Order: sequence, then structure tokens, then C-alpha cells
Amino acid sequence: MGREVKLSLAFRDMWQSAGKYQPRVDQLVKIAPSIIRMGCFDRVETNGGGFEQVNLLYGENPNTAVREWTKPLREAGIQTHMLDRALNGLRMSPCAKDLRKLFYKVKKAQGTDITRIFCGLNDPRNVIPSIGYAHEAGMIAQAALCITHSPVHTVDYYIGLAKQFIEAGADEIALKDMAGIGRPVSLGKIVKGIKALKPDIIIQYHSHAGPGFSMASVLEVCLNGCDYVDVGMSPLSWGTGHPDVIAVQEMLRDAGFAVKDIDMEAYMEARSLIQEMMDDFLGYYCPPLNRLDNSLLIKPGLPGGMMGSLMTDLEDNLKSLNKWKEKNGQKPLSTDELLVKLFDEVAYVWPKVGYPPLVTPFSQYVKNLSLMNVMQMEKGKGRWEIFPDTIWDMVLGKAGKLPAGVDDEIKALAAAQGREFLTDDPQLNYPDCLDEYRARMAEKGWETGPDDEELFEYAMHPEQYENFRSGKAKAEFEADLAKRKAAKNAPADPATLPSVITVTLGGKSYRLDVAYDGDAPKAASGTAPSPAGEGEPVAAPLSGKFFLTKDPQETPRKVGDAVKRGDTLCYIEAMKIQNAVCADFDGVITDILPSSGDSVEEDDVILKISHNQTS
Repeated sequence: MGREVKLSLAFRDMWQSAGKYQPRVDQLVKIAPSIIRMGCFDRVETNGGGFEQVNLLYGENPNTAVREWTKPLREAGIQTHMLDRALNGLRMSPCAKDLRKLFYKVKKAQGTDITRIFCGLNDPRNVIPSIGYAHEAGMIAQAALCITHSPVHTVDYYIGLAKQFIEAGADEIALKDMAGIGRPVSLGKIVKGIKALKPDIIIQYHSHAGPGFSMASVLEVCLNGCDYVDVGMSPLSWGTGHPDVIAVQEMLRDAGFAVKDIDMEAYMEARSLIQEMMDDFLGYYCPPLNRLDNSLLIKPGLPGGMMGSLMTDLEDNLKSLNKWKEKNGQKPLSTDELLVKLFDEVAYVWPKVGYPPLVTPFSQYVKNLSLMNVMQMEKGKGRWEIFPDTIWDMVLGKAGKLPAGVDDEIKALAAAQGREFLTDDPQLNYPDCLDEYRARMAEKGWETGPDDEELFEYAMHPEQYENFRSGKAKAEFEADLAKRKAAKNAPADPATLPSVITVTLGGKSYRLDVAYDGDAPKAASGTAPSPAGEGEPVAAPLSGKFFLTKDPQETPRKVGDAVKRGDTLCYIEAMKIQNAVCADFDGVITDILPSSGDSVEEDDVILKISHNQTS
């Protein structure tokens, strides 16, 4: 046998690539022994990325989940690793420096051995500090190259990037081929070039199967010196997930590599447990199209981990768009028609905004901007009419340097809105925050937790953490799951679907009204709607969740507030982005209809503003 290639189970990313949610902690603990007995994995990806945020969304403490999930794996000698978004930590938006440093201390204490640090822009200014923070906490720092295919993302570009990370002290290098569109021969050349720089550096390859290159890419990187390969397993391999462990093992063995045996009895047991999790609730959030390979993904280059949520977002936007088309006497679009329009628009928008590697959060930004353009153009409007501030932050350099310059069309749009491009270290834009959140927790009587893990979670995900602590997140999740289960079990007879469900949290029962497709959102029972105020209605520009603020530091608008044209009124959270809704004229807010966190549909009236009143 030749050189050994080791396998890593991308367990977290398997789920994120398939759908919206991750398994509960009891399900994770139940499947761990089967994964261990399979005997073929030296590493398992246990947490990071969106893992902990989605725990909060369905009402589970992610700190407990990580501690209990990593424990049996580490006791068995399997290394655990997480996905880490560098400047963004575990979220979509950038973090303060003190929060980033606490991040690694918490995750090390919870049992995570390796952190895979990536910046969605491949900006070393964001990755290199995290290498140091990880080392301070005693973690293995694996610096990632976000792989994509463009005129600026060349083999030499990636080898040069790896050189900077190695010189900064990275213990390992990961090729994060998040969309699976890295060309196999080029990937082999990148690995060979990195090994020429430092022959003993450990290299791990991560790829998604959907576009069709993954098996050839795995073989090429291994032939050129790759040490670890990320794999998936049935029933979540292939499609927008990862190449299957059995196929990868057989291919590499045929090529002369030493690869560990797979205990097939344990494999089948783990496979059955994954299917049980899907049948329990996770499968209700896994769109069927994500189970298919699709070479159409090569052109837009969208990552597999994002496709899980994309198809759900697309369903919601398609319903909204077709409702508008029906009102205006136009032919509705199918899912495939909207998907092709979106892919074409991504290919148009991507170079315009400077070729950011399409990985979280910038893949979402490019996709969301493209989808908003498509939605507006389908209604006879122009491009760029909805351009959220978070996406402007990317374009202007607030989160890091773009690989290429932005197009003159975008520069002109920025100039027209008085926006300036930035070149300073991105971290300078985000001051320390832990003292503030520690004080907030003290006011609420909340403990900061062992190793300050609850403080970390609150500061990292403030809105989601508060909804978790209040029980609101669990109640909303249970209501949505009940609706999905009822619709699946009785799709032909909407009259049989429940209009009300009862959820029990902390010994208290909550009665929730359930809205179905085409219905206007309903307020929870016992909550009176806001009194109708006079004035001009402000409609939601897109479907999503209504919030008055995007972070705790912001002061929410209230009835009676005077506003100027262009002022931010509120936000609609859609596709993981807080989209600002701005005033079209000077006036006074006379009514705010939804409550913060309520779901709204496009064109729902959310506020009213009077031209006539003054403050």
C-alpha cells in the first residue's frame, strides 16, 4: 500500500447542505457510537458555521449540544473540527475583537480540536489574527483557501495565499471548494505548490458533489499530496452534499493509497439513524432538488452549504412573485424557470461586485442581490432597486478587500448615494462588545455560563439568543413544523389543516394561529392588532421577518416618531440578511402593524406614515 489518506466526515455540513436545520443533541449523541464503530474516520466536523445559530432557532442550547456531541468522538480518539468565519465568527456579520478571542477559548473548552478558519473574501487581514487567537486557546489552526473559478482566482493566487497563512503560523491548510467548482487539475497544482513550500504541512480537501467535479478533484489533490479528504455518507451524500465515503475509499484504494476499512454494519446503522432524523423533523426542511447533482451549478458557482436554504427561500419568493403576476394578469413562473433566471443573474452580478468567493456570507449577498434584481425585473422595474446595507458593506470594503475592483456601474451607484470605499483593517470597524453584553446579562439575571459560553452565545447571536431564552424561537419552530407536517399528510384538503396549535414551554401553554400559503399572517391569539392609524401605508418590499432593529444598540422606531425621507424605519430579514425599509418622504409614524419577529409577506402593510403631522 502507498501513502495513507485519511477521511473526515463533514457531518455538520452534510445537514447544512441538505436543508435548514441540524439534528438535536439527543440525536447527535445517539448516532456518535455508530460513527465511531465505522472505524474509517480520523476526524468529524462537529460544529461551527450555521450549526449553533440553527440550534437557537428551534429552541436548543448550542453550548450543551457541542459539549455532548464532541465528547464521545474525542474519547474515541477522533479529532473534532469546526467551521469558523474569521472576522464573522459563527455569524453572517463581523464580530468585535474581544468576541473573536473568546470564541476560541469557548470552543476549545467545549471539546473542539481544530478550527477551519476562512474569510469569504480570502483577505489575510481577517484570517491571520484568528490563527493567533486559536493558538492562544490551544486549538489547531487550519487556514482555508476559499476555492472558486474566475479570472482572478488562479493557481498562483492560491499558492501565494497559502504562503501567507503558513508564514503566519497556520498548522494546516484547507482547500475549501465550497461550491465544488474547482477544476480538478488546477486543484492538484495548488496542492503540489503548497507542498513545495512546506512538505510537512497538512492539507485537507473539502468539496461538494453537485456540479460533478468532486470525485476527479479528490483523486487529483490526493495524487499531489493531500492528507485528509472530507466526505459525506448516505442518505446525505451527493447532490449539494459531499462525495460518499464508500466511493471515495474505493477510488483511492484503486489508486494505490492506504485508506481505512469501513465497518459496513455500523455504516448501515448510522445511515438508518440519519433517515430517522429526517423522518422526525429534519426532512421537512430538505428540498428534494438538493438531493440531485446539477451541472447548472457550475456557472453561478453557488456553494453546496447555501443550497440547502436557497431552495426554501426560492419557494417563498416564487409564491410571492406568482401572486403578483396573477394580480397583474401575467403567466406564473415555475421553480426551474426562476432558478435559471437566478443563476444567470448571479453570473451577471458576481463580476460587477468584484468576484468575492461565493461562500458565506458573500455567497448569500451575491445570491440575494441577484434574486432581488430578478424579482424586481420580473415586475418591470430595474436592477439594484433593493440593495441592502449589508451588501454595500461588502462592496465598499467594510468587511475586507474584494479580489477584484467593482464595476463602474456599481461605483456610480455608490457615488449617487454618497457612499465611500474603505481600505482600513476591517476589524477597526467593529469595537469590543463583551462588557456591554455582560452588563445586559446581569440586568436580566442571566448567568454567563461555564467558560463564559452563554456570554459568548448571546454576544454572537443576540436576537436569536433572546428568542431562545424567551421561548419564542421554539414556539415559532413548533408552529412551522406542525404546518409542514399537516400539509404533507393532507395536501389535497386544506380544510383539514389545523388553524391553531398549542405549544407548551416551561410549563406554560401558548396558543398559536397558523397561516398557510396565500393567507395573511395572523397574530398570536390573545394579541390585539395595532390600532389603525391615519397616513400612507408602507408595504414590505419582500417576504421575511419583521424587525424594528438589526442589533441591540439600535433604538427602535415607535408611533409618533418623526422621520425624514431616506431614514431607516425597520428591517425585513430574508435569506439571512436584514433588509432596511426606508421612508419615502418626511412625516410621522402613525402605526406599526407587525410585532418584532413576525412573518410578513411582500406588499403587506407594515407601517403607516402621515404627511400632515409634525413632531
